[in-house]
Amino acid sequence: MADDVVVTNNQGENRYEARLGGELAGFAAYQLTDELIVFTHTEVEPKFEGKGIGSALARFALDDVREAGARKVMPLCPFIKGWIARHREYVPLVYGAPDGEVAP
Repeated sequence: MADDVVVTNNQGENRYEARLGGELAGFAAYQLTDELIVFTHTEVEPKFEGKGIGSALARFALDDVREAGARKVMPLCPFIKGWIARHREYVPLVYGAPDGEVAP
């Protein structure tokens, strides 16, 4: 079902939003600095849990950061941090990750 998820960057709200069938299914909130995008919280609406919404949010957001190339990621949100740990190709985006590792 994750293929039907549409993710966008709602810059006015400082969050990436996932919609399924036009309905807000989840979001990944962030704060920006000149050098960092700090992911602070990810939330998926209960009725959309288990449908790949969180993964779609994480992948889209991190790909967006990578494509822009201007900032590093500081994953304070446990979901984003764990997702990066499971998808090692995103570790280079993480600010201060020693030896390419994401701290627990």
